Amino acid sequence: MNNLNATILTATARQSDSQDSLSSEELRPMEALPLPEDAEVRIAGAVREILEALGENPEREGLLDTPQRVAKMYLEVFSGLHQDPRDHLKTQFSADRHHGAVIVKDIRFHSMCEHHLLPVYGKAHVAYLPAGGRLTGLSKIARLVEGFARRPQLQERLTDQIAQGMEDILAPEAVLVVIEAEHMCMSMRGVRSPGSTTVTSIARGTWLRDSTARMEIMALLRG
Repeated sequence: MNNLNATILTATARQSDSQDSLSSEELRPMEALPLPEDAEVRIAGAVREILEALGENPEREGLLDTPQRVAKMYLEVFSGLHQDPRDHLKTQFSADRHHGAVIVKDIRFHSMCEHHLLPVYGKAHVAYLPAGGRLTGLSKIARLVEGFARRPQLQERLTDQIAQGMEDILAPEAVLVVIEAEHMCMSMRGVRSPGSTTVTSIARGTWLRDSTARMEIMALLRG
């Protein structure tokens, strides 16, 4: 990411229960939503209506299968709505001799901006300080990120949900999440500023209270 052209939205200095944090209602639903049995048919019908509203002919060769293709794509890119990504963290093991931080950097993800349903893509960095030697697999953290990303999202909410998910299941002493992403709703429409990067971050637990420790972990995340 080009950090010279970045919008910085930082949450590292805020309390998880402060007025500046996303409310529990804004963070929810963390849990899985039910998927209607006729979801694919309804989405395809809606796409067909959009094409017709634009003056296109959905019966022409190039568009004939487009509604079905888009419906299948939406079910894939929004599949995180129909799972609880926190479940991945329930695979745990103990490492009593490890007393330091665990850091997973450069987790690539794709999401969709909930305001325009345009892609958001970037990378997430997740660090946590295990409590009582309780660890989860490194791939499980990547799956947590992917699960929450595969929803209509706000980057701020995605950052908070990842941190909250870590707290809910692992109950670590500290968590730090940083996300760097480019938003197509800024790159291809509106202001049309390709290459702009938005950075969000949040700290929980001891890293929220200890600014020195937080900055050390932040340096490792970005190093």
